[in-house]
Amino acid sequence: MEHDLIVVGGGPVGASIARAARGLSVALVANERRVPRSAPPATFDARVYTLSPGNVAFLRRLEAMPEERATPVHAMRVHGDDGSRIDFDAYRAGVPELAWTVEDGVLQDALWSGLEAGVFAPAQCTDVSLEDRRIRLRLADGQELSGKLLVGADGAKSFVRERAGIAASEKDYGQAAVVANFACERPHGHTALQWFLGGPVLALLPLPGNHVSMVWSLPEAEAARVQCLDAQSLAREVESATCSTLGQLAVVTPARGYPLRRVSARRLVAQRVALVGDAAHVVHPLAGQGLNLGLQDARMLLEVLEGREPVRDPGELRLLRRYERARAEPVLAMDAMVDGLYRLFGAQGRTAARLRNAGLNLTNRMTVVKNLLMRQAMT
Repeated sequence: MEHDLIVVGGGPVGASIARAARGLSVALVANERRVPRSAPPATFDARVYTLSPGNVAFLRRLEAMPEERATPVHAMRVHGDDGSRIDFDAYRAGVPELAWTVEDGVLQDALWSGLEAGVFAPAQCTDVSLEDRRIRLRLADGQELSGKLLVGADGAKSFVRERAGIAASEKDYGQAAVVANFACERPHGHTALQWFLGGPVLALLPLPGNHVSMVWSLPEAEAARVQCLDAQSLAREVESATCSTLGQLAVVTPARGYPLRRVSARRLVAQRVALVGDAAHVVHPLAGQGLNLGLQDARMLLEVLEGREPVRDPGELRLLRRYERARAEPVLAMDAMVDGLYRLFGAQGRTAARLRNAGLNLTNRMTVVKNLLMRQAMT
């Protein structure tokens, strides 16, 4: 089973690479085989992504953007913990929208449609061996795949990263993200809302109709308590935390949570190996940039592969370093910014509170700076 490209990981990043690779024979190895639904589900998925316009354009080129369940974000409003605020507006920035929200399940359905050929799932990877001009991947059922390039899109606990000998630094934030969806009394107006609450961070993202998706990052013990609340108590607690900005809320998707960690691979490439998405970096969800970074990885890796010289092997380390150099600065900048915001708004004491809230208000008055921040987040 010879391939040019073996992608390990069937999430949105891995599936997008398998869909987008042109002129290459591709194998996609995933823990489970996803059978796309013929129609969007009647209920909302609890996990929702905020996608940048650049990544939406990428998905549209693949014909894998689930338009019927995607919601444009025309404005963002971020509240500090002392009455401060910063607003972002698509109209004033001269763009149609700042972002789009889409559910995990419907996005994966769109990406997996038409992926029958070259899919090995459900499958478990057991071993990787490097040879002179190929890399071999062994599966638990005894199959062996051979390829010129192995792409690790297999998440924070990446098998590919570990077997390639790429070290990664990890940090436990001591928080969990609680996600749930609500029907809201007042229209959201296609506005994403966020509150920094002295450590915890709560965001409400617009969904189709009068619905919003919540992401609430809380200390682990508090997150466990919130997940155990009944639907009415959860709605009242979110209303209180958001000052009833959207009026009364009603739970439409029960709460669930997942732990928050920061992961940063020391390298993005090794001989015949490239890392993308959470296998390469995991950031705090407070800026909603996790999947955006992963899809940007996919886009850049594909650009490097498609632009290589005709005689160049897609797994050559010199070629893969082009991808690594192109992604190093954007990933480092986003990781530093997100971690810095987490630390800044989690710092206790009056001095820290005065500084961060004064900074938020000052930035809100600086149109040029705000537009630069928006443009960076829209790629």
